[in-house]
Amino acid sequence: MIAEILLVLGGHSSSLFPENHKVHTAFVPLLHPGEQQCIEALGLIALRYRRIKTSCASLLSSSASRYVSAVCSTLTLILKSEYETLVIDTEAKILKRDADLVARGSFVPLSSIRAVFSEWDAPLAALCSLMDEIEGEQRWRPGPLIDLLQTRSNTGVRRIADIISRLCTAVQRVWMTQLTAFLIHGTLTHPDPLASDDYALLDGAVPSCVSAQAQESIAYVGRAIGTVKAAKWQKQLPRSLASDHAALLQTALPEDQHAFERVVTDIRTNVSEWLWLNVLTRKDVEEAVDTLANYFLIRNGEFCLSLIREIERLKITRLTARSGPSSMIREQDLNLALLRASLGTTAQHDPSLSHLRFSLPTGPLRPLLPSLATQPAAPQSTETSPFSSCLLGTPLALHYSVSWPLDLFLHPADLNAYGALFAYLSALRKTHVRVHACWTALSNAQRARRRWTGLGEGGTAADEGARRRLLRCGWGVVRDMGWFLDTLLGYLMTDVVDTEFVRLKGMLARGDPGMATTASTASLRKDAQATAARPVALDFTTLRLLHGTYLERLVTGCLLDNPALTAILLPLLDVCDRFVAQVERWGGDILPALLFEGSLREGGDDVGAMVKERWAVVAEINETLRDLLDNFYEQLSLSTAQQPLTSASTDASRSRMNATAATTFISAANYSATHHSISKTMKALDGGAGDVRRHVERLLLRLDFNGGFSAAKIRRAARTDILAEGGLA
Repeated sequence: MIAEILLVLGGHSSSLFPENHKVHTAFVPLLHPGEQQCIEALGLIALRYRRIKTSCASLLSSSASRYVSAVCSTLTLILKSEYETLVIDTEAKILKRDADLVARGSFVPLSSIRAVFSEWDAPLAALCSLMDEIEGEQRWRPGPLIDLLQTRSNTGVRRIADIISRLCTAVQRVWMTQLTAFLIHGTLTHPDPLASDDYALLDGAVPSCVSAQAQESIAYVGRAIGTVKAAKWQKQLPRSLASDHAALLQTALPEDQHAFERVVTDIRTNVSEWLWLNVLTRKDVEEAVDTLANYFLIRNGEFCLSLIREIERLKITRLTARSGPSSMIREQDLNLALLRASLGTTAQHDPSLSHLRFSLPTGPLRPLLPSLATQPAAPQSTETSPFSSCLLGTPLALHYSVSWPLDLFLHPADLNAYGALFAYLSALRKTHVRVHACWTALSNAQRARRRWTGLGEGGTAADEGARRRLLRCGWGVVRDMGWFLDTLLGYLMTDVVDTEFVRLKGMLARGDPGMATTASTASLRKDAQATAARPVALDFTTLRLLHGTYLERLVTGCLLDNPALTAILLPLLDVCDRFVAQVERWGGDILPALLFEGSLREGGDDVGAMVKERWAVVAEINETLRDLLDNFYEQLSLSTAQQPLTSASTDASRSRMNATAATTFISAANYSATHHSISKTMKALDGGAGDVRRHVERLLLRLDFNGGFSAAKIRRAARTDILAEGGLA
């Protein structure tokens, strides 16, 4: 019987166990209950062993997944080298009459054999459960399979943890082979590729132990190498560097998260620096920075003004057209307006203009006139900025087409931030132009009126004072609107955009790309706090840091990272548009014409009625404007007392992809929060540049240069105190 049991343990069938692991009923009377229990326990071990062997053989012959095959082949090897060896060694000890198994040299207790194989009870049960789960899925991706094995290896049973850990390591080795092909050669292996044809990592291709930053770096490096090879660039990645990267990948597995991320980061740094020296040159970067500044930050002023006029002309043309397809505004109409706006400007012969295009997230539309009534803001799409509707009346986005190799430098989050800045600055500029046009119209109307009314405003003695008060209030409103927009735009374009642009260009000019090596980047980061006087080694990583800080400073200086301020600016622009639209509908003048109102007639109930009507409108706009200006100044003052606008520490070159899931405006508003790491490094690189919060202090000085806000606040506070002392407040 001992020989029969050993054969069963080795995977052979036997009449002892006709079904499952239960002893044949014919043998039960011949066995002691303890012997029967030992035999059935050994039969259960043998049954699980055969079940695992059968599953492995079936999966090896039917599954096309190299990862499942790695699990099955490794598990078969483990069972052969450990379990089957144990069966053979046990049989050898019995034949040699080993005293540990053979009692008195002639008797083999079943309990001894049961004790020898008891260490496989739990492992075989766990492996059976594992194989059932693997067979339950039609197709296994490497990520979920590695996650499953890592989860099951986290157990307190040492042998189970050891066996499943070796299975997990085997699958990771296969995955690392594919990863090496992807990172070193840019090759996508089939079946079960790690990435799609456009080098985006597929769902389930990466285990969860690989961090989001490492995943973004893997996609970046694989895409860079694959694109360089596909483009048949004159320079390819050196073989020595590829060999070094292959050796690095052999030193860490994904389960060792920190070591693996460090390896991937080093590879990305090396590839980035090689790209900066050989593929993406300084000229490409400078041209892109100039283009984005000229058109998205509206540094090309004449083109911006021309574009605003073209869009206004397009709206008027569509409004006067007959109903039908020709009255709709489509994306191609806006892109044609871009080309027309460039005629006669410095942008006319700029080849970069071909990379710009407009898009309408909500589709084609019919143009609408500005509303005269106060209406709640229309709900914004999750992909647009609140200011994107100011230029056209519906969400409008300006895009910059990025092609290889510039897309290695400009990421979607960068372009989203530029788009939000364009929507914001163009909204301010458009409103500024309309307010100045309103001022011009009022001036022309006043000069024409003075030819007939002399020094007064005309009208009867009864309504002359009302006409004078209405005109003075209207002039005050348009003057304050123009002053505020002049001040804000002057601050944005001079203190923020121009200052930061000149700073970035100066850093690019100071850097020496020939100094860029992996060692120089490491030493630069290490010694940045020690000294900043020496020239900057402008490698690819430093370039990304420079541009990340540049965008962070722009967003912060333009107040886009302060939702409280932007929530005030938007209705402020709406009030300006509403006032200008109202004046346009009044014929370009605040006062009604004397003959229209009937003010020249003696008596009559309608004399002065139109003046009263217009006074109600102008007074309401004036009160709203004052409240908004006071709230803006107060909120701006509070922002300087809050936490510093910049702090440290994250790598801008790796945090950019995380912003793609956010909205365009939110991604711009939170841009400084996602680049906290850059400030300390860039303070050293910039030779101790001042904090960004000084921008806000400059704007406060501009707004309150004559004490208009602070003095008025003091007067209001003093008046309130007096009323409170008298019990009236």
